[in-house]
Amino acid sequence: MKPAKKQRLEAAGFKVGSADEFLALSPEESALVSLRMSLAEQVRSRRLRLHYSQTELARLIGSSQSRIAKLEAAESDVSLDLLFKALFATGANMRDVGKVVAAV
Repeated sequence: MKPAKKQRLEAAGFKVGSADEFLALSPEESALVSLRMSLAEQVRSRRLRLHYSQTELARLIGSSQSRIAKLEAAESDVSLDLLFKALFATGANMRDVGKVVAAV
């Protein structure tokens, strides 16, 4: 955010900060959210590159289309195991997963 805009908002009585501050996330929680979001985006990106529908990916990993939608939205009730399983089903290998983790 531009400093001038931040100053105007604060002058108007708004509190300006990060999502981590707003949600009172610990550094560990923040890292987990970032990791989950990165993995979910990678699944979606790989699925689209392969021209798979959410239903097709769900069938590959023994899940449902609605679960894939939640997975791609990085919802907290989707396990990291399912995120990894979906990545591997799209042809990702350990090195690909490591790149996603290292980029967080």
